[in-house]
Amino acid sequence: MQLVDSHCHINFPDFDGQIPQILQNAADNDVSHLLCIATSWENREDVLALAREHKVISASVGVHPTTEGGYEPTLDELVSAAQDPLVVAIGETGLDYLRLEGDLTWQHERFHRHIDAAKICQKPLIIHTRAAATDTMNTLVEHKASDAGGVMHCFAENWEVAKQALDIGFYVSFSGIVTFKSAKEVHEVAKKVPLDRLLVETDAPYLAPTPHRGKTNEPAYVRHTAEYVAQLRGIPLESLATATTENFYRLFSLAKPAY
Repeated sequence: MQLVDSHCHINFPDFDGQIPQILQNAADNDVSHLLCIATSWENREDVLALAREHKVISASVGVHPTTEGGYEPTLDELVSAAQDPLVVAIGETGLDYLRLEGDLTWQHERFHRHIDAAKICQKPLIIHTRAAATDTMNTLVEHKASDAGGVMHCFAENWEVAKQALDIGFYVSFSGIVTFKSAKEVHEVAKKVPLDRLLVETDAPYLAPTPHRGKTNEPAYVRHTAEYVAQLRGIPLESLATATTENFYRLFSLAKPAY
């Protein structure tokens, strides 16, 4: 059995000096590949360095919708950075209104650039949305993000939003949130998403699943998320693992299995 953590941030300071152990923990839990996600122009180099050093890691390039104060890459710069063969995706990108106020035109413009870069590069988008589902989905449709494809990462919305994403060819990825007892809507979505469009992730170091809730999350814990989703769907863990792993390599077609 093999699992993939389709979204993590093991380049963050939380894991300084711990990468060998983190990767061993992942392997011990049948996690065979990790997609490490850039959140700023500056930290993309850290993500790429991990991918160059470890065959089990792939990278993305992008600027998170809430990142402020760093360099804002142009469309050409995003496209150029994405030419690295270890970069398998654009993002994470999207819209986040949860803690930001005022004129968010800059956030929309950043999102548009990422969609355009993904279409030019023909690499899938990793979408982040918080308190902005309607605008996020409208933007994806209006800017023809379906031409690139992608995934709604760390899904925490309702079935209507999931259905809209599925209708434009996107995948839906579940994080540790799906293991929280209070996440009733997410539970229902996890039951309904077609098995061939479903991914699992950690979003490490955030959102550790039950039974590690409140602790620093790590790729090994994606197994708990997979187990919970399999239980919700009434299928064996092995079936869920096989499907989500195949889905990952279908969506992120440039990611190379280490086996």
